[in-house]
Amino acid sequence: MNRIDNDLLSVQEARILVENAREAQKALAAFPQEKLDEIVGRMAEAAFKYAKELALMSHEETGFGKWQDKFVKNIFASDFLHKKIRDMKVVGIIGEDKANKTMDIGVPVGVIVALPPSTNPASTTIYKALIAIKAGNAIVFSPHPKARKTIATVLDILIRAAEESGLPSGAIGYLRTLAVDGTVALMNHKDTSLILITGVPKMVRAAYTSGKPTIYGGPGNGPAFIERSADLKKAVADIIASRTFDNGIVSASEQSIVAEDCIAEEVRRELRSKGAYFMSEEESVQLSKFFYRPDNSFNPEIVGRSALELAQKSGLSVPENTKVLISEQKYVSPTNPYSREKLCPVLAFYVEKDWMNSCEKCIELLINEGRGHTLVIHSKNESVIREFALKKPVSRVLVNTPASLGGIGATTNLFPALTLGSGAAGGGFTSDNVTPMNLINIRKVGYGVRLLEDIAKGVQVGETTETSGSHCSANPPSIDNTQDLKELLEKLMEQLKWYGDY
Repeated sequence: MNRIDNDLLSVQEARILVENAREAQKALAAFPQEKLDEIVGRMAEAAFKYAKELALMSHEETGFGKWQDKFVKNIFASDFLHKKIRDMKVVGIIGEDKANKTMDIGVPVGVIVALPPSTNPASTTIYKALIAIKAGNAIVFSPHPKARKTIATVLDILIRAAEESGLPSGAIGYLRTLAVDGTVALMNHKDTSLILITGVPKMVRAAYTSGKPTIYGGPGNGPAFIERSADLKKAVADIIASRTFDNGIVSASEQSIVAEDCIAEEVRRELRSKGAYFMSEEESVQLSKFFYRPDNSFNPEIVGRSALELAQKSGLSVPENTKVLISEQKYVSPTNPYSREKLCPVLAFYVEKDWMNSCEKCIELLINEGRGHTLVIHSKNESVIREFALKKPVSRVLVNTPASLGGIGATTNLFPALTLGSGAAGGGFTSDNVTPMNLINIRKVGYGVRLLEDIAKGVQVGETTETSGSHCSANPPSIDNTQDLKELLEKLMEQLKWYGDY
């Protein structure tokens, strides 16, 4: 089969998938929350059952990260997430204010097109499917080509469990004939309501040009600031644990360390004691040559590789116990690979005079890349923590926690999510850890509580009060607002009476 045939088949399949999803969602929209919860529970149970096998498959297919950590993420995306959303009210009446006579109605958006990444293919697919069905939506996936087998296996497991519980056929689907044209056709289909992308930057432009609302979990470039009051041993242990988790491919994980000058040497000693290797300037240059390809795209050969593998690939000689490679840097620039996101256990290290200069360095790093994503601060000084929280162009500020686990809501009480919105600062649709609530429209219901005559009376009373003061009497209004409003209300009342008679 030639390339053109494959593209045409993919486009045709995409159309059929969205059309089937549209019809399935019409039935799904009538399901009460209790029925949706039953289906989601069965899906989560099935994903949990196969969590280890899917982790092994993911690692074998992509070569990225560590299967043990992917196993943890699969448990997180199935069991931990399900416990969090189990009692959430997402569709139907989700809020009621009886005193003010208003209601909020959760309404599914419709058909969602989802693009999961190759770095976290199983866990992200589980997560997206669960939150979509919880919110009464149909969802169609375009698997990442580098993880197509894993994603297809995950979806087959979920579809089987869901349909056995009553999910309409077609409510969960995926593209089997993979091609860029097919993915674009999914996004551009008239019945697609929302696009949900995690870690597939090459498809973001196509998503935005489709004109559909797009939730995008963009690149991270989160700095970790260590302030002088921090528990240095814990801060360093958190950073090392986080940066080595799944070999550094979680977007929320630390990309650089910014330390105050007065504690910098102590931080270096602690990092070395925990398995960090500080590269020389020449070694840093040598390693950096492997980061990007000529077209400026990230080199997949180093994604999710261990520090020892990276050292071997670049010809560096490092101790056998090396967990993280660190490059000391002074400046931030778009052409400096150490100033950007690195999907492997490599960190940049910056030293600044005080917390204010460190604050500026963190902003500089985030503006360079990762704007709107995540920042970490290790400190016991609440005023400094609040200054960072108020001024950084990020959607998440994590305090005294490993970023890769804190950002996704494992070691913090942020919502457990594997799509982390980057907000307006990052060109995104939302700054949330994406939840089922991001996948609904909220219909507002308001009962009539006052008449038009009541508004007129209120204005008359207001004008009497306002004009009685000396500050208004010097320049009386040239138009009689009360008289004008009375005439307008009389016309409106006549119209309302006419509509009532009609």
